[in-house]
Amino acid sequence: MNSPVDSKGPYTINVQKPLFPSAFRVKRGTPALLNPTFQKSAEDASLLYEVLWSGGYMDAVNGMLHISDQELASMRKLELLEVLCEDVLPRSLSEIQRLSAQMELRRGSLRMDDFERTVLTMVFTAQQLQHTSPGHQRELWVNALLRLYKAIKGDLRPESSKATNA
Repeated sequence: MNSPVDSKGPYTINVQKPLFPSAFRVKRGTPALLNPTFQKSAEDASLLYEVLWSGGYMDAVNGMLHISDQELASMRKLELLEVLCEDVLPRSLSEIQRLSAQMELRRGSLRMDDFERTVLTMVFTAQQLQHTSPGHQRELWVNALLRLYKAIKGDLRPESSKATNA
């Protein structure tokens, strides 16, 4: 008889490593911030768009989210976005490359929280490109952005078109 962990039997358990492991560590002293997500409604998506459109950016050096519009910055709802940007998202090139490599190996659709974090990581990566000098380092950042884009694009395509285009 096969046990649940036997990889040869019908009871096989397929456990994938989390894409964003830091999301599962308690942040800032409150369990409510375990595995945080920002977008739970269309209003949240609009707020994120407004933050980015107003010049909001993620600082790689200090690991902080900067929002220049003081009215926006004072919104309590954005505290969760700050936690995501400052404590959960990868900020170094090596962390982003690790994430994109994991995503290339992944099968099936992303969970909503992983999708959100991947898109935010893409935004951060694109912001880093404007501060990176031309050369090898810039090429690495461009490659990381393209790999994340391909992962998101693949996640958005229905299974039938993935099989057709393969």
